[in-house]
Amino acid sequence: MDNFSARQGLTTEEQLLISGEFDNKKKSKTLAYLLWLFLGCWGAHRFYTGDVGLGVGMIVVWIISFFLLFIPIIIWVIVDVFLIGKRVDELNNQIEAQIIAKVRATK
Repeated sequence: MDNFSARQGLTTEEQLLISGEFDNKKKSKTLAYLLWLFLGCWGAHRFYTGDVGLGVGMIVVWIISFFLLFIPIIIWVIVDVFLIGKRVDELNNQIEAQIIAKVRATK
């Protein structure tokens, strides 16, 4: 179920509560791209979006790439620039769904 239909039937007060909490918890695409730009080879943008395993993987690949002219990590970082926006959107949808579920559970 998408978040729009999940919000149906909620009161205005509950809608405002969800919006306020979501604004506090949502992830920023701008910050994710800045982390990618300045700290991307170490996976900072992956840690920001909660992908800790991939962040650690990027650090390991960076260390290995030290001996391979950094080619593997450069490829990974370039591919990541196209994946960041979608990942942040998915994460924000998950955060909003959790907030909606929490508000519905307290009814």
